[in-house]
Amino acid sequence: MSAQDDPDEVPVNVVAEDAPAESAPHDAKVKDVAESAPQTAEPVDDMSEQLEAANKRALEYEEKLKHAMADFQNLERKTRSDIENGINARVDGFILDFLNIYDDFVLARQVFSESKADTGGLDSILKNMDSLFKKHHIVQIDALGNPFDPNFHEAISIVPDPGLEENTITKEIRKGYISHERVIRPTLVEISKKG
Repeated sequence: MSAQDDPDEVPVNVVAEDAPAESAPHDAKVKDVAESAPQTAEPVDDMSEQLEAANKRALEYEEKLKHAMADFQNLERKTRSDIENGINARVDGFILDFLNIYDDFVLARQVFSESKADTGGLDSILKNMDSLFKKHHIVQIDALGNPFDPNFHEAISIVPDPGLEENTITKEIRKGYISHERVIRPTLVEISKKG
């Protein structure tokens, strides 16, 4: 019975050691693969340098991103502030015009009350105007008897008075107003001077 007839037998090819002619192509292939394989020492160093450079670039980009975000937030804050200031400036302009009308009503009430005329209608209008001011956070500046403060007052006359401290407000000529913690119209005042 031969090896071909027995299914359990595995054919084996035996090659003699002294047969270099047949093994030469195999050895050449192994040598070619070995030569074409990457050298481990140099590529690892090269990859480490590339990784380090990539990390450095990533840190630079991260820093630039942080600066860009900070610039954006500053621009956003400034834009919001500019818009609010623009709106407030327009509102303040309207309020200043409205205050001139309010002053005329106050003066009219004063004149009519001195002449003993009925001021009921004017009082009602002024009361409505005062509630409108309160609703929109517009506050009168109280100045009489207080020291002069150029942030809130504008002196238009000086009166000698040895009985008062220097720069005490002796008279309010025109009321001043504050809107949202900003002076929109200073109080026109008369101040004292010793001697």
